[in-house]
Amino acid sequence: MSYETLSVEVDGDGIALVTIDLPGQSMNVWNEALMSDFAKWVDEFVADDNVKGAVITSGKESGFLAGADLGMLGGSSASSMKEAFENAFTLNSVLRKLETGGNSAKDLIKGNAHAKPVAAAVNGLALGGGLELVLASHHRVVADNPKLQLGVPEVQVGLLPGAGGTQRLPRLAGLQNAAMLATQGRPIDPATAKAQGIVQEVVPAGEVVAKAKEWVKANPKVTQPWDKKGFKFPGGGGAMDPRAVQFFVGANAMGQKETKHNYPAVQSILSCLYEGSIVPFDTAIRIESKYFTKLLADPQAKNMIRTLFINKQAAEKGAARPKDVPASDLKTVGVLGAGLMGAGITHVAVKGGMNVVVLDRDMDAAQNAVAYSKKILDKRVSRGKLTQDAADAFLAKIKPTADYNDLKDVDLIIEAVFEDPDVKADVIKKTEAVIGEDVIFASNTSTLPITGLARHSERPEQFIGMHFFSPVEKMPLLEIIPGKESGDKALAVALDFNRKIRKTPIVVSDVRGFYTNRVVPPYINEAMLMVKEGVKPALIENAAAGLGMPVGPLALTDETSLSLGLMLSRSTKKELGDDYQPTGTEDLLEKMVEGLGRHGRKSGGGFYEYPEGAKKHLWQGLSEHFPIADEQPSMDEVKERLLYAQLIPASHCLADGIVPDPTSADLGAIFGWGFAPWTGGPMSYIDTIGVEDFVRTAESLAQRYGERFHPPASFRDKAQSGEKLYSAAA
Repeated sequence: MSYETLSVEVDGDGIALVTIDLPGQSMNVWNEALMSDFAKWVDEFVADDNVKGAVITSGKESGFLAGADLGMLGGSSASSMKEAFENAFTLNSVLRKLETGGNSAKDLIKGNAHAKPVAAAVNGLALGGGLELVLASHHRVVADNPKLQLGVPEVQVGLLPGAGGTQRLPRLAGLQNAAMLATQGRPIDPATAKAQGIVQEVVPAGEVVAKAKEWVKANPKVTQPWDKKGFKFPGGGGAMDPRAVQFFVGANAMGQKETKHNYPAVQSILSCLYEGSIVPFDTAIRIESKYFTKLLADPQAKNMIRTLFINKQAAEKGAARPKDVPASDLKTVGVLGAGLMGAGITHVAVKGGMNVVVLDRDMDAAQNAVAYSKKILDKRVSRGKLTQDAADAFLAKIKPTADYNDLKDVDLIIEAVFEDPDVKADVIKKTEAVIGEDVIFASNTSTLPITGLARHSERPEQFIGMHFFSPVEKMPLLEIIPGKESGDKALAVALDFNRKIRKTPIVVSDVRGFYTNRVVPPYINEAMLMVKEGVKPALIENAAAGLGMPVGPLALTDETSLSLGLMLSRSTKKELGDDYQPTGTEDLLEKMVEGLGRHGRKSGGGFYEYPEGAKKHLWQGLSEHFPIADEQPSMDEVKERLLYAQLIPASHCLADGIVPDPTSADLGAIFGWGFAPWTGGPMSYIDTIGVEDFVRTAESLAQRYGERFHPPASFRDKAQSGEKLYSAAA
């Protein structure tokens, strides 16, 4: 039989070499075509007495198999939970048939039957359902490559390993190792996998198929360990084993501590491990599919799949790129300014394969960019993750200079000088005097409107904004801001550059603060207002942690610096004049910065103290200046206030067209300031609770705390019509 997604070659020994190779795709994934083909092959393999065993491998250089097509899962639309369960159990059933040879567990345990040997020859990464196929094989041979990844990352999109991963992993590696892999979603390398008993052989890449065939030939009759009489979990398992009981008590507590009860998938994984360790294997995989089905039916998984996988990938592949503009060949980038942002941009550009000419006022200043990259590279060399030769080659691609003439041959300019319109105007004119006529000029600015800066350019149609986040090499978002006169080529080149540096881009409108800096300030302002009201700072920070925010708003204020907040407040007031709307935090910022000298983390302390060699902690003296109120709000009240302090300005940005669609709003929130990933983003969260409930809660908050909580009028209209944000956008 011929197949669309795999090929089968049977050698003279009767061993089938099954090569998975999805046509037209860079990576193998479990999609509908592969699942259909693989099920047909398993049926034939089990029934054909002339085929004595099989070796399964990949025809892709990119990897073995990267798991399920999440686009397929995200669009799942079963008509009933029963149908959804049957769909979810399909792959579990196929893999079970493969490992049992179609025999019953009872016959295998009694020794009345055996399966044909199946070995996995893993020549590249195997993740999710890819690793689960490997686990269902009787023998696992993996290429000796420390960069090769083996793991079950489903928890990162609100799911669990649904093709036997929660059952085979603990039976091979023990409950604790399985829990670590499945609840954290982090991959391991082949050596670690072998040490844990997950794979049996780690061999040179060119030998994986030969070694797998060798094993199959030498083992004509096989049975999985869990299908043998007397099988026991490594390290203990079941409801009565003291070691397992102790593990589950600790694992549940630690799981909820880490997730703040925001990720049901973690609890479901632990439930699968517990229940599955008590019952026979065939019952265990049905339990796993039950929990998988429940998670897949929950809006959380759908939201996380949509935002963190489908929409993220589409954005990174250039969904917003003008289609009729030819691709640009960016070999050399000019970076203006070697400060923190310029040095970070230089680093990611070189990492993306480009040369960089970095210019500053003098050579000493320009060398900061080289020193910045060297510090990052030295750390990687010291940890054995990079050779010194590779580090030296990286640094050789950076040319520091103080001479504008050195910019004459660059393919793109990215300006990252001081956030001052006059300073930026000066470098724009000096740079345009030497660069090629077709070169795009991008300005990295966090607040200044691009159209205003483009007035200093002789070619405003080639001028665009690119807002990076600090530290550039770590922060995943890039805001791209076309000005009023920016042309399609400027946008296309910005997105071409982004694809090289592998950020998640969103295209936003040209207004002061763009998207992220119109939402983050109200969030941290709300925290500061609560400090003024006498709410305990620890309650504020813990509430933010409970929401799933990476750091509390007071800690975030320290990181960005209170002095910067004061400066931006004053500059905004100067620019807007009588139109300026006070936030209520101006006096707090003045007291902290000018009265108490507490500027933030870099200057020694703000809301927090940063003792050398010790963990940061909230500044105890804060209550002397902002006394604690006798009556404190509940944790839920503070969480709601902090959550809506983000949802409201984000919804206004969508309503006003600052972000073009819910997708961009969600991506920008999660990857820009760390908005709780479990929600799928602010717009996904609003859709999940319902626009009507969102508007009702917002209006209630506005009555209690002020008009800053009023929702947009268009959201009130949607609430009345029952319309969802994503369905409206579609």
